[in-house]
Amino acid sequence: MGPGSLAVAHHVLAQDRPWPSRQTLSAYPQTINPFPSLSLSLTHTHLIMSSMSLSLFGSLARSTHSASRNWRIRSSSAAPPNVDLTSLQSAIAKKDSEAVKEALNQLSESGWAKKWSSQPYLSRRTTSLRELTTLGMKNAENLAIPSVRNDAAFLFTVVGTTGFLGVLAGQLPGDWGFFVPYLIGSISLVVLAVGSISPGLLQAAIGGFSTFFPDYQDRIARHEAAHFLVAYLLGLPILGYSLDIGKENVNLIDEKLEKLLYSGQLDSKELDRLAVVAMAGLAAEGLMYDKVVGQSADLFTLQRFMNRTKPQLKSPEQQNLTRWAVLFAGSLLKNNQKLHEALMSAMSKKVSVVECIEAIENAAA
Repeated sequence: MGPGSLAVAHHVLAQDRPWPSRQTLSAYPQTINPFPSLSLSLTHTHLIMSSMSLSLFGSLARSTHSASRNWRIRSSSAAPPNVDLTSLQSAIAKKDSEAVKEALNQLSESGWAKKWSSQPYLSRRTTSLRELTTLGMKNAENLAIPSVRNDAAFLFTVVGTTGFLGVLAGQLPGDWGFFVPYLIGSISLVVLAVGSISPGLLQAAIGGFSTFFPDYQDRIARHEAAHFLVAYLLGLPILGYSLDIGKENVNLIDEKLEKLLYSGQLDSKELDRLAVVAMAGLAAEGLMYDKVVGQSADLFTLQRFMNRTKPQLKSPEQQNLTRWAVLFAGSLLKNNQKLHEALMSAMSKKVSVVECIEAIENAAA
């Protein structure tokens, strides 16, 4: 987000990578504009608050809970005593996406993981802004406008503070009253210089500063929980997540999709699923807040997916896909609001992925 994410390198989609810089974003000219009267620019300075750093084959450093010699997961109110989650925990720890899907499929067949892959069928259609407004998006036309709230607040604070201190320093006796104000005033220039030479350092500072906003933690949790929940409902295995500053992400792994993305042969069916997951964070913020601050990385992610699709989508098709994905993700979140809130609470406590899944299934029971 910032509340609240994909250039192909060795691993197609990078994990825990910093938010795309202005220079990186400018390397992708095929930027879509899904909303009218809006000049969507992914070259705008990205925001550090929680945005999705969505990767199809991330890594997960997990701590396992050993409750017995057989490495059995401790039961919670979501999992009955006769439900064994060991295979799921083991698959996640090994980062084996196929094993995770198999374990969840078995749990679903046994009658426990009822929400896993409960929305497997998607059908893209023409979508209008009116539908987004009807769904409950508070400011549908401006959903894709990158927010400058965090950037502006940080810079105004720096300039205001240094200006005030400079005035006070001017009251110092002798030469101190002449040189110290100049030294303090130069701090603002140094900040701007750092932002020009190394934008990542400036964005890290802005990210830390953004934690002072009262809605910061809620935006992060809401944004990332939306990615997690929608992926789970669509049948995409989740191997990890993070709500840490600058590393906000939900990590997904699917070997089939990995190969399709790497080869640039992603078909429309798989693109639709990934698009809905990518837009879930934006949709979650749009349903709650008048202004979305975590959309830049999400839109950047979606653009990368579309750039790896065969056949390539034309601009109107990209625009419609974006709108439809926001609508579909928003509908899923509204229809599963109780599950979303339960997952937000669990993720805020930084519990394991298995416990997050338990929170979803417990809320659905």
